[in-house]
Formats: sequence, structure tokens, C-alpha cells
Amino acid sequence: MIIVGGYNVYPREVEEVLYNHPDVVEAAVVGVPDPNFGEKVKCFVVSKNDSLTEEKLIAYCREHLAKYKVQSSMEFLEELPKNTTWKILRRALKEQLTAPKS
Repeated sequence: MIIVGGYNVYPREVEEVLYNHPDVVEAAVVGVPDPNFGEKVKCFVVSKNDSLTEEKLIAYCREHLAKYKVQSSMEFLEELPKNTTWKILRRALKEQLTAPKS
């Protein structure tokens, strides 16, 4: 669970909205630290094509989610990290955010 300014955001709920978008193949949602709200929503998305933009997907989410559940940032990836049973590794995505850039 992600707590945004005292509100509970369930990653699965946001992911379901993302998966309903016709251009989204895979999605994962994690919470990242935020100095104002405690945490904020960050999405990782694998898209079917290059026509899907962050702005389009955020607009889509605003139509289907409460304002506090809409992601504040998004990252497009070619594939999401998975374990041997094809479960998405959210921990690896969070570690990727904190890893030093080189």
C-alpha cells in the first residue's frame, strides 16, 4: 500500500486502470518518498508502441482514478523485471530508482 497525504492507494487498483488502456502491455506501481505527502505514486509501463506518451496516460488515469491516486511520474521500459514464475519484481523497480546513475 502507498500512503499519499494520509490516503491509501493500492498499487493493484492503479495497475488495473493502466492495464485497461489499449496501448499498455504491462504496468507496475510503486510508492516513492515525497517530502510533502510522505509518498507518491510512480508507474513503470511497457507500451505496445511509441505513440503512448506520459501525458496521454496521465490524462487517461485522471479520467478513471481519484486525483490522489494518479501517478506523479512514469517511466517507460522495454520490459519489467520478473522472477522465474513471471511475477513482476516491484522491489527491483524501487532499487532501480535509488541506484546511483552512471
